[in-house]
Amino acid sequence: MKVYIVGAGPGDPELLTVRAMRLIQQADVLVYADSLVPPAIVALARPDCTRIPTKSLTLEELIPLMVDRARAGQHVVRLQSGDVSIYGAIAEQIQALHQAGVAVEIVPGIGSLQLAAARLLTEWTLPGVVQTVILTRTPGATPMPENLADLAAHRATLALYLSARLVDKAQAELQKHYTSDTPVAICHRLGWPQERIWLAPLTEMAALTHRENLTRTTLYVVSPVLGVQAGRSCLYHPQHRHLFRP
Repeated sequence: MKVYIVGAGPGDPELLTVRAMRLIQQADVLVYADSLVPPAIVALARPDCTRIPTKSLTLEELIPLMVDRARAGQHVVRLQSGDVSIYGAIAEQIQALHQAGVAVEIVPGIGSLQLAAARLLTEWTLPGVVQTVILTRTPGATPMPENLADLAAHRATLALYLSARLVDKAQAELQKHYTSDTPVAICHRLGWPQERIWLAPLTEMAALTHRENLTRTTLYVVSPVLGVQAGRSCLYHPQHRHLFRP
């Protein structure tokens, strides 16, 4: 008796891991977040696979669906967007499944932050500019033990999830430490056919969000690396010696 919790990546079926693809194709039951997982990925399941959308379900409704089918010996895949380790709400699912005597295996996926860097042909850490990446959100219905302005004080690459509806508050907090012209990548529906990416200074982050009517599935990446040329790393410098290049 096992449930596979699988990261579906940011949306593009070609960015699924090989293991995720195989598990989806083998599934007897596909339990998926239909508000976040695109139809093209769900369509990879067999025609006779039972598909169960979950956007309208509570945890109390979701768990029995998976438990009953796992106990019946069916191959159950719980499909979630992105990488399940980031704002995936899987801890409560794992706990409930374990309490029901059902084992869990997690298959990680590619996160939207990685795809954003790929689309922008950059990396989020550059020598002499930024060596730290912070993943966070703006407090809303879910409270935060951390303060967004305190995190902004590091002036690291900061990825802001689940914050489009609170973008005015987020911008005000970020501007307490980032300069007004710090570049922001505003990434909407990464990996979907509707994907769009804008680059704007921090002062225009909220205005652009409202103008484009972005209310969900939007990732903001605030980073000094977006405004500079790549620096030289030590790794490939001829004067840098290491184990494989003495």
